[in-house]
Amino acid sequence: MYVSTQGALAGKVALVAGATRGAGRAMAVELGAAGATVYATGRTTREKVSEVGRPTETIEETAELVTAAGGTGIAVPVDHLEPEQVRALVERIDREQGRLDVLVNDVWGGEHLVTFDKKSWEVKLENGLRMLRLGVETHLITSYYALPLLVRRPGGLVVEVTDGTEEYNKAFRENLFFDVTKNAPIRMAYGLAQELKEFGGTAVSISPGWLRSEQMLEHFGVTEENWRDAVEKEPHFAIAETPHYLGRAVAALAADPDRARWSGTSVSSGELAKVYGFTDLDGSQPDAMGYFRDVVGGGKEAAVEDYR
Repeated sequence: MYVSTQGALAGKVALVAGATRGAGRAMAVELGAAGATVYATGRTTREKVSEVGRPTETIEETAELVTAAGGTGIAVPVDHLEPEQVRALVERIDREQGRLDVLVNDVWGGEHLVTFDKKSWEVKLENGLRMLRLGVETHLITSYYALPLLVRRPGGLVVEVTDGTEEYNKAFRENLFFDVTKNAPIRMAYGLAQELKEFGGTAVSISPGWLRSEQMLEHFGVTEENWRDAVEKEPHFAIAETPHYLGRAVAALAADPDRARWSGTSVSSGELAKVYGFTDLDGSQPDAMGYFRDVVGGGKEAAVEDYR
């Protein structure tokens, strides 16, 4: 049975690293809706745009959405590849709040670097290595500086966000650099679970299903209001979910006093929805990972509606 997370995180402090748009923004907002103070970091501000090149999505807007949802949003421009910037961020959180309860490692921003259907030696080496830096090195740097603050109190939560669960990612992701980048957070969550155990901490790797992010909607030439128009072009897109579905999954984890049962595991938004009872914004509970396992990969005859 679903227990609302509203107010459950009052007095708690979260850092969502990589909260400019998409899943990062939604996780920040849903943590705020549960009452948390949320530090939202990223490289795109109203004054400066990152290499992703999307000026309309900024960390300031994310922070405003967090506050509007019921939390306290604080935008801090940070390049998580720069250790001194991350150190300064954590020192600021310590100075202003004296605690850190939830760390969400969501930094990515490498979609523009991915090329599929080419061998590892045929892609641009600089693009592949940049992917690894954006999706792996940033997470390690952030954890290095943030965890000493998080473990001061028992019960801290680390969420490693990636693309695909451990089960799903057993299949090759069609680009070696992308494959390694998206599998690494799964292993990081497992390792951090071992390190945090003695401090009463939990580390979980979590993946959305097919995410209707701003970039994905733009790719299909649709908006959130008419997203189903894209199903004619790509039938499997019917299983897609909003970023808030993942956000609600993270809020449910953070509000669960028994969250340690998930420590070291790799889960999806759809899997957690079955346990915690939350829904996507439209009231559905899409299980994209189950759909791809059974229908797309397994050849099962089933309607998309059976997985929503």
